[in-house]
Amino acid sequence: FTPSGNLDYPINLSPQIACLWTVGGSPRKHGGNMQTPHRKMSPPCMSEADRFSLEALRSIHQMMDDDQDGGIEVEESVEFIIEDMKQQQTNKHSNLHREDQHITVEELWRSWKSSEVHNWTQDDVLRWLKDFVELPQYERNFKEFKVNGNTLPRIAANEPSFLSGQLRVQDQRDKQKLTIKALDVVLFGPPHNYMKDLLLIVSVVMGVGGCWFAQAQNKASKVHISKMMKDLESLQRAEQSLIELQEQLEQAQEEKRNVAEEKQSLEEKMRDEIMGAQEEAHRLHELRQGAVSELSRLRYAEEELEQVRGALKQAEKDMQASWTVTEVLQQWLQLTHEVEVQYYNVKKQSAELQLATAKEEAERIKKKRSSVLGTLHVAHSSSLDQVDHKILEARNSLSEVTACLRERLHRWQQIELLCGFPIIRNPGLAKLTAQLYSDSIALGLPRVCQSSCSCHSSIHGSIEDLLDEPTSPILPQIPEYTNSLKKKNKRS
Repeated sequence: FTPSGNLDYPINLSPQIACLWTVGGSPRKHGGNMQTPHRKMSPPCMSEADRFSLEALRSIHQMMDDDQDGGIEVEESVEFIIEDMKQQQTNKHSNLHREDQHITVEELWRSWKSSEVHNWTQDDVLRWLKDFVELPQYERNFKEFKVNGNTLPRIAANEPSFLSGQLRVQDQRDKQKLTIKALDVVLFGPPHNYMKDLLLIVSVVMGVGGCWFAQAQNKASKVHISKMMKDLESLQRAEQSLIELQEQLEQAQEEKRNVAEEKQSLEEKMRDEIMGAQEEAHRLHELRQGAVSELSRLRYAEEELEQVRGALKQAEKDMQASWTVTEVLQQWLQLTHEVEVQYYNVKKQSAELQLATAKEEAERIKKKRSSVLGTLHVAHSSSLDQVDHKILEARNSLSEVTACLRERLHRWQQIELLCGFPIIRNPGLAKLTAQLYSDSIALGLPRVCQSSCSCHSSIHGSIEDLLDEPTSPILPQIPEYTNSLKKKNKRS
């Protein structure tokens, strides 16, 4: 050994043996104590690069250990940061010491092996050199030597042969800057990236704001959809009211049919009684003609006269009770009723179509509410306002149809009551149209083209054409018929 403690001749050793010899086996003074050659480091040195890193860390430890007691105290770390590294962030020593107030070489080695910087790749080191050290001109030299995280302690220890010879850093200011930056990452970990912190804070703020906005929109959407559901329920109630009114209409029509049948049976019974009275009068007349004496003939004549008077009185009463206007007027009123029913059906179908459309839109909105994104989409789109508008239109249409149905039912019932003959119960639109328009052709009126009974627009046009024609010959026949009826009554 030389006086400095180094071998004066070269010895070829394996990396493991060389590491143990250099660290624990060489008779080198450290802190005034001779280290035993059998001492092993934990974790052990397994490569040439580890041996160089350990030597560099030993050199850094010796620079920081001012009292040479084998350990780095907190005061020594603070002094080293301020004086040697020229930094004022004295709290950096907490990253190095943590709970340990006395750091030995082995503890420094163990801390370095477990640090993130030790595992840096070549690309990570080049990025550090360019972004934090701001010496991109040495990037090519770092690439040629393949500098990685395990090589940084040699730069931090400021090995002249390594920096000047291998990395070819000749400028003293660049050396000092590179050494200080390397010491920073080796001792205290990777540099702090304030841009990442800013991006993280912005992301958190945006996330919280987005959650708050989504919650507010979700709440507003729920309120709006709740209002829409109430409108839809009122629409369904209006629909149910219309159905009940239609059932009442059908029941009233059934009662009308029963009354008409009873009236028809009474008329047939009355005709049978009149025919019986006439037959009895005829029998008495024959008996009177065949009587032998004048007295019996007179008696038979009085009985015949009495029977005829009774039949005439009964007929007069029945005629006054069941007086009806002409059959043609009844048919025209029935046709008018059927045409109005056709218009009502068109309006009803339109209202039902609007109701079905509103229900479909409401169901679609309900399905979209199942997800948060769907709720946001519904809240920001105009679909809720459109659905509200459609529900309001459908409800107004149903109310209008219901009012129209009630008014039409009441009006035609009053007309039937005044006229004394059935109008709502009739042969049907097709039969009435064919009969009335064929009569018009027979009387010389122009023929109106018809398509089918379901085509209410054609029928409406036909009626308007008839109203626009000059005075129809049908109307003068009504007083003629009345005069002939009066003459028959006088003769009777």
